[in-house]
Amino acid sequence: MVPWVFFQGKGLIDIVEKFVFPVKAFPKDDPTKPCRLTSFLGYKAGMTHIVREVEKHGSKLHKRETSEAVTVIETPPMVVVAVVGYVKTPRGLRTLSTVWAQHLSKEVKRRFYKNWCKSKKKAFTKYALKHETEEGKKDIQSQLEKMKKYCNVIRVNGGDIAKEVDYAYGLFEKEVPVDAIFQKDEMIDIIGVTKGKGYEGVVACIGAWHPARAGQNEYHHRTEMNKKVYRVGKVGEEAHSAMTEFDRTEKDITPVGGFQHYGVVKEDYLMIKGCCAGPKKQVVTLRQVLRKQTTRIPLEEIKLKFIDTSSRYCCPCRFRNQGQGLFINPGVQETFKFYGRVKA
Repeated sequence: MVPWVFFQGKGLIDIVEKFVFPVKAFPKDDPTKPCRLTSFLGYKAGMTHIVREVEKHGSKLHKRETSEAVTVIETPPMVVVAVVGYVKTPRGLRTLSTVWAQHLSKEVKRRFYKNWCKSKKKAFTKYALKHETEEGKKDIQSQLEKMKKYCNVIRVNGGDIAKEVDYAYGLFEKEVPVDAIFQKDEMIDIIGVTKGKGYEGVVACIGAWHPARAGQNEYHHRTEMNKKVYRVGKVGEEAHSAMTEFDRTEKDITPVGGFQHYGVVKEDYLMIKGCCAGPKKQVVTLRQVLRKQTTRIPLEEIKLKFIDTSSRYCCPCRFRNQGQGLFINPGVQETFKFYGRVKA
């Protein structure tokens, strides 16, 4: 299933999921650059670890291997269904006009009903007829011209207002892949929610030699800045697997038995350094960075040597001599493909 979305928040905002985290700030618009989107949505699948060689001159780890934790975020293509134009008012931005696409899937329409099963399912049926009649097409074009003339903000970066409206309208009912917005070795921001841990003791809260701290068990909106993209996995390409230049073992990015509480990663994905807010299956908003990068970290080229795909459901001590790290379960097809036929 491909989530249908609409232009809002300088990118794509999901209207299929219940918990969507709005982007409150966006990268500064540069009219001299071509039009582009600056945010995307993904689903947190789980974590694993990788081994890579550090390229950092002056560091003690330079030309040495290091093991780091990474998070896999599944990012299926998103479909554009509408464009929204805003005007500036003394009380902030106000929506001036919205133009919708002709064909909307059932997943979009059901979000406008409290009870989809008992409804007549007539949402957008009259609006869709505008795209078929000459009078309706003129009305849609007048709305677009109205945006170009009066709107101050179209949530697309690059170009002037007229180019942004044309760019958004040209993406109607088209899939937008994640690699159209983010690239490997790029720094991104991640927006999500996490729950509080409540009242914790000395060590569990902030380490030893500090008094305990009180907390809340609520949803906390968080923005994690400057997370480096280690890999962009495209379906049908080698980057979607867990193969590297140094490890040519044919294995999928999904661990043996699947990610716990998530399953199998079938669509495109992003691999980012470290963790991100939220539980498994949580929708997270990915955004291009706001702040200008002033360190060497964004310039470092990441060369992965090994990606761990061992099972997350087994106790490592029970399978100490059965290929831990590559294949922890001897009964899986990947194990036989790698080891071949062995003696009984």
